Amino acid sequence: MNAITWEQRELITDLLADASADPEVRAVVITAVGRGFCAGADLRGAPPSGGPAGDRVVGDVARLIRGGAQRFVAAVLDCEKPVIAAVNGTAAGLGAHLALACDLVLASEDARFIEVFVRRGLVPDGGGAYLLPRLVGPQRAKELMFFGDALSAADAERIGLVNRVVAAEELARTAREWAERLARGPTRAIALTKQLVNASLESDRTTAFAAEATAQELNMGTRDAQEGVASFVARRTPEYRGR
Repeated sequence: MNAITWEQRELITDLLADASADPEVRAVVITAVGRGFCAGADLRGAPPSGGPAGDRVVGDVARLIRGGAQRFVAAVLDCEKPVIAAVNGTAAGLGAHLALACDLVLASEDARFIEVFVRRGLVPDGGGAYLLPRLVGPQRAKELMFFGDALSAADAERIGLVNRVVAAEELARTAREWAERLARGPTRAIALTKQLVNASLESDRTTAFAAEATAQELNMGTRDAQEGVASFVARRTPEYRGR
């Protein structure tokens, strides 16, 4: 079920940082093979957090979470390229938060989303209490987190957790189509737009407007912005290069 190990988490975090820095990467798709998208963290593969509970130093677990699950989810949110989740099956715990941190979420009809933490007597981590209320509101987020019930793909779409549900056999093709469409777009403008939207819910109007103006100032210096204006004037299709 693709429970994610510590080593896999570090690798994906590094790959997302590399994608941000590589001008040849224009879009990212996160998906999986098999019956599950990601069953959450593989706790058996986690580094030690101070040994048995009696031997731990206060702060060990918090450091583990900050450097692990939170850093992992932040890598998706901070990636400077658009990130698509193609959820092929069950996304539980950290696996659900990985999907919800993505900019766009496609789900197969077989997908399910489960806030599994309460079933294990745990507090949600990996940014769940940050992500969920921003997507579905606090009451719905509490319902999902308090009960830990599986949410079908159709219900996830209905409440706004996913952008679109497709047949299982159409998932990979649709994800590729979306990625290719994004890859043909003005990559820096999309990155700046992502930053503005992600910051908007914590910003007052003055701060948000100032950030918007600064983003447009930065973007107008790119080749793609100049190409976009020139193509509009010339009434032709723009050819964006991601720069």
